[in-house]
Amino acid sequence: MTKFNDYNFENKKALIRVDFNVPIKDGKITDDTRITSALPTIKKVLDDGGSVVLMSHWGRPIKDMEKKPNLTKADFSLKPVAKHLSELLGMEVTFAEDCISDDAVQKAKALKPGQVLLLENLRYYKEEEKGDKDFAEKLSKLGDVYVNDAFGTAHRAHASTAVIAQFFPTDKRMFGQLMESEIKAAEQVMHNDQKPFTAIIGGAKVSDKILIIENLLDKATDIIIGGGMAYTFFKAQGCHIGTSLCEDDRLDTATELLKKAEAKGVCIHLPADSIIADKFAPDANTSSANNAEIPAGWMGLDIGVMAIAHFKKIITASKTILWNGPMGVFEMEKFQHGTKAIAQAVVEATDNGAYSLVGGGDSVAAVNKFGYADKVSYVSTGGGALLEYFEGKELPGIAAIRK
Repeated sequence: MTKFNDYNFENKKALIRVDFNVPIKDGKITDDTRITSALPTIKKVLDDGGSVVLMSHWGRPIKDMEKKPNLTKADFSLKPVAKHLSELLGMEVTFAEDCISDDAVQKAKALKPGQVLLLENLRYYKEEEKGDKDFAEKLSKLGDVYVNDAFGTAHRAHASTAVIAQFFPTDKRMFGQLMESEIKAAEQVMHNDQKPFTAIIGGAKVSDKILIIENLLDKATDIIIGGGMAYTFFKAQGCHIGTSLCEDDRLDTATELLKKAEAKGVCIHLPADSIIADKFAPDANTSSANNAEIPAGWMGLDIGVMAIAHFKKIITASKTILWNGPMGVFEMEKFQHGTKAIAQAVVEATDNGAYSLVGGGDSVAAVNKFGYADKVSYVSTGGGALLEYFEGKELPGIAAIRK
């Protein structure tokens, strides 16, 4: 495997798989984090005297167009990204209306050192998600060197992320700077962690986090559980949770996880209390309640004062922290206090020398919203990919480069 920073791209055409699947509303990008994260990789190639061919997906055009006939390919175009990237780089980014057409081939061939080409959405072709070998080979013809810098899609065995690497010799396939930093951060937590190691797991469903919790039982000293998934654990213990979110088909799973943790000497911390609401809405009436006795007709939408105090004590004493998932419905102002308090505790621990990794879309959105993204050790761009890494799975996009 070639190290990206050691490679000289002079007069080379780098075919870079990026993850530009950014939120776009009314034709405008609302969060360009994934684009700005790829800039160091792009600039390194250009500074060396090479040229860049970028490929990415955006959304799920084929599936969404089948469901909603009023949608067209234009609704999934990467054109707004090309425009935004041009502004970020301070130079024109050429755009190809397709990713494997004659137009794309000719534009890639015509690239001169210092120039950038962005291909149209890879998922216009069903072959991309199917991992089609012929499609991958066509894409491979557009560059001399393959660089995978899309950690957000590393868990997908797609044509452009996993299959394409085989068409490049080992010295001409590599991770980009973003991918390298993502892998380094994940491995720091899973293989080079210092104790106490606290995993903060939040979000709505236990079912989404079963595997990551089970895998962390062999690593973490403490696991904090918050968000909607906590109420499944409480109901499993016979508590009254009102109308709080609960997966009734996962009650046995929750009980089993608590037993496994106890057997392995891992402390699972559940929130003692909640901020409760009489409806799921920004203007709901609110109160607080012990999580064993939430009144009928009320639901927990954030962790409460006692839970915050307890969780902060655990977090600030930690040396390694993994945070995946919010503590409540932080998008609503009334229910953001718990998530914000946990973010502050992670920042405090980081200031005291802890290594903190924040990953997962909602957790990243939270630290960005509260202005703490630059105050933790690392913020991952990968949601599903990071989860699967911590579940102990081999990620196809990583394995393809390392073969």
